[in-house]
This record gives sequence, C-alpha cells and structure tokens, in this order.
Amino acid sequence: MESKKITAAEVAVASRANDARTLLHGLRPDDVPLTYQQLADRLQLQPPLTIHRVVQALEWTMREDAAAGRPFIAALVVSRARGGLPAPGFFDLAKRLGRYQGGERGPAARAFHADQFYASCVFSPAR
Repeated sequence: MESKKITAAEVAVASRANDARTLLHGLRPDDVPLTYQQLADRLQLQPPLTIHRVVQALEWTMREDAAAGRPFIAALVVSRARGGLPAPGFFDLAKRLGRYQGGERGPAARAFHADQFYASCVFSPAR
C-alpha cells in the first residue's frame, strides 16, 4: 500500500491550524468573534499573505471538524467586511463537506453561521 507523502507546505498549514484551534478554544465567549486580521495578529503571522494563511488554517480545521463530527470552530472567525459573517469560502467549503446547502449570504447563511458559532462556543473545552 502506498502512503501519501505530506509536503512541507501541508505540514505548515496543519501546524498553523493546530495553533489556531488552540487559540480559539482558549478564548472566553466575550472574546469572540475574531476577525481574520485579529486571528493573524494573535498567531503572530507576518506579511505577506497573512490572511491567506489564516484562511488555509481555518479550512484545515473545518475538514478536521467535519471528519470528527464537531461544529466548525472556524465559525468563531468573521470577515470585518461581511457584517459578522465569515468569508464566502467558509460557506463554500461547508457545502463541499456536506454540512450546508445554502448561499454565502442571507438568512440561511446567518442561521448556519449562528448555529456553528454557538455550537463551537459550547463544544470548546475551555468553556
């Protein structure tokens, strides 16, 4: 049986995802949501591509959460420009993972995000 080789880039994303998960689990309910930039700052990421690296890490956590049947901890991070919602990629990946069927905005998106947000707050071991 041939095993898949993990690239250095994948190791870096997985490590960042673990750091993001640890940080998000350690936040008090009053400290969330964070924006993508706030998470980048707390992870001490340096330019270039800081938001891109945050998104990669959050998408990694979403895949892990879907596989484990957990709420998406990535729901604790939102876009400053989207009125309290995560970026469209959050909803797109949730669809591809079979956990969401709606659009990236509107009442369905808000309801799905709220469900994931509150479930993540409850699920977190720090709470």
